[in-house]
Amino acid sequence: MAAILPPSMLGILGGGQLGRMFAVAAKTMGYRVTVLDPDENAPAAAFADRHIRAPYNDPAALRELAQSCAAVTTEFENVNADAMRELAKTTRVSPSGDCVAIAQDRIVEKSWINKAGLPTAPYLAIESVENIQVDLAPYLPGILKTARLGYDGKGQVRVKTAAEARAAYANLGGQACVLEKMLDLKLEVSAIVTRVSQAQSAVFPVAENIHKDGILDESIVPARIDLALAAQAQGMAKKLADALDYVGVLAVEFFVLADDSLVVNEIAPRPHNSGHYTLTACLTDQFQQQVRAMCGLLPGRTDLLSPVVMVNLLGDVWKEGGGEPNWDVLVEAPNAQLHLYGKKTARPGRKMGHFNVMAASADEALEQARALKDTL
Repeated sequence: MAAILPPSMLGILGGGQLGRMFAVAAKTMGYRVTVLDPDENAPAAAFADRHIRAPYNDPAALRELAQSCAAVTTEFENVNADAMRELAKTTRVSPSGDCVAIAQDRIVEKSWINKAGLPTAPYLAIESVENIQVDLAPYLPGILKTARLGYDGKGQVRVKTAAEARAAYANLGGQACVLEKMLDLKLEVSAIVTRVSQAQSAVFPVAENIHKDGILDESIVPARIDLALAAQAQGMAKKLADALDYVGVLAVEFFVLADDSLVVNEIAPRPHNSGHYTLTACLTDQFQQQVRAMCGLLPGRTDLLSPVVMVNLLGDVWKEGGGEPNWDVLVEAPNAQLHLYGKKTARPGRKMGHFNVMAASADEALEQARALKDTL
């Protein structure tokens, strides 16, 4: 595969914060960027050379993107997989539409993870009302999750009994779901792998992730787990990327169980919220890796330069009426870096930015990060 070099035009489907950070990385490396997003205020558009305002499946817009870009990627998995397959007929696309389609459907995703020889929580695929009439005991207590379009805790219902599970399924409108057994978790971690080919891949240091109301709140790096367990998570992420013949950046989320075993929770075919620490604390960040992978370049080194904690900033932190938080203490901290996403409207639960704190140890970084957040 021939390398795509600057100043080639690169395209991205989606103009949110991940597209914005991709555009910054690509522009810094000397590439030009086209963003396809229907929102006139798409955060990525501020850093792009071109902004095509159209739906993601608009045939004319896709043709324009394919004809003008040397390669195309995506910032989110709910883009139309068929649109990516269509783009691939005339330009380089990574990850592939097939890989994106797998990540869009929890039933297909879990099947692929198991097919790769990796464990998941026990689950039941529910594609009709008949599927949920079986003995549900092996999956209870559990979480009923919609098979498609669920993220940040959306489309998920905790259930303790078979009656609750069936009622929740009915309330979700009878759409395809998975009933996943709740496990005895010690913590959650993620590993982000960049793969160009089987011989060319790199995995970032493992992040320990703390969620609040189903949304990532903090990522702590290095994860406070045994080094051998961290290496196992990295190896599992690479094994899954190889099984998918993946090209691009792939995030793999894991549950660490009480006995220190690992099970795969889910995957994301793109840079990930839990990888934002790489923007300040790694030799190469996850968005530079996204550029490198789509251009057929060798992945950059992923050395961790310092222990780091990433804290998500949701719209809840903004003052009533949209007033800015009190940034004074945070922006003056010499070992903290603030990243805002350029979104015009703050609302509860909306990801508006994040900040990273680097320190001598992960625990020290975490203590300072929490103190800084309390000042906002």
